[in-house]
Amino acid sequence: MGEKPKSGGVWPTVKPFVNGGASGMLATCVIQPVDMIKVRIQLGQGSAVHVTKNMLREEGLGAFYKGLSAGLLRQATYTTARLGSFRILTNKAIAANDGKPLPLYQKALCGLTAGAIGACFGSPADLALIRMQADATLPAAQRRHYKNAFHALSRIVGDEGVLALWKGAGPTVVRAMALNMGMLASYDQSVEFFRDSLNFGEASTIVGASAVSGFFAAACSLPFDFVKTQVQKMQPDANGKYPYTGSLDCAMKTLKAGGPFKFYTGFPVYCVRIAPHVMMTWIFLNQIQKFEKTIGL
Repeated sequence: MGEKPKSGGVWPTVKPFVNGGASGMLATCVIQPVDMIKVRIQLGQGSAVHVTKNMLREEGLGAFYKGLSAGLLRQATYTTARLGSFRILTNKAIAANDGKPLPLYQKALCGLTAGAIGACFGSPADLALIRMQADATLPAAQRRHYKNAFHALSRIVGDEGVLALWKGAGPTVVRAMALNMGMLASYDQSVEFFRDSLNFGEASTIVGASAVSGFFAAACSLPFDFVKTQVQKMQPDANGKYPYTGSLDCAMKTLKAGGPFKFYTGFPVYCVRIAPHVMMTWIFLNQIQKFEKTIGL
C-alpha cells in the first residue's frame, strides 16, 4: 500500500514520452478548429472571418473538427517523441554540466534534435491531417473522402506506396526543427527568467513562458509550414505533372510569385493557433506531472 515506486525500471524512461503525448493530445482537442481555419487561409480561401463564415454555412460545425483523428494520431507520435526526447536530452546535458542550468544554445540544439526525431515519427499522420483538412477545397472529382486517419494512411499506402507516407517529410522535419528550437529553448529560458529573476508564481511562470515560446515557435516555423502545406496537398494535372518538384522548388516559386512575406500568409491566425496550443500543452503537462506525484508515480 505505502510502497514507494522503484527509481529504476521502464517507467522513468517512458514517462516523459507518455506525458508529452497526453498533453499534446489534450491541447489538440481544444485547438483543432483554429488549426482548420489556418490551413484554409494558407490554401487561399480568404481571411479568418470569411473562412469561418463559409465553413459554417456550407459545411456545418463538424467541418471544424475534420481531421481530428489525424490530429490526435499526430500528437500521439510527433509530440510524444519530441517532448520526450527533449526532456531526455536536456536531462543528460544538465548531468554533463554538473547540474547547472544549460546555456540557451545548448537548449536550442536539444530542441532542434528533438524536433527532427518527432517529425520523423509524426510525418505520416501530419500528411493525413493536411489532406483531410484540405479535401473540401478540392474540385469534387479530386476529393479523396478519407473517413479517418487510419483510412487515410491505408489509402495512401494502397494508392501511392509506403514511401508516400513521408511525402513532404523534408520540409516537415525542417519545420519541426525550427518550431522546436523556438518553442522548447525559449520556454525553458523563459521559465528560468520569470521564476528566478522576476519571482513569478508557478501559474504566472507557465503562462508567461508559454506565451513567449508560442510566439517564437510561430515566427521560426511558419515559412516552413507554408511550404510543407503546399507540397503535401498538391495534385497532379491532366498530364500527371505536379506543380512543384519538391520543397525547394515550391519555396523558390513562392518567393518569385509573392515575395518573402508570402511565406507569412495567415501569420496572425497561425500565431493564435500555435501559442494557445503551446500554452495548453505545457499547462496540461504540468497538471499531469502534479497528478502523478499525488499517486506516487
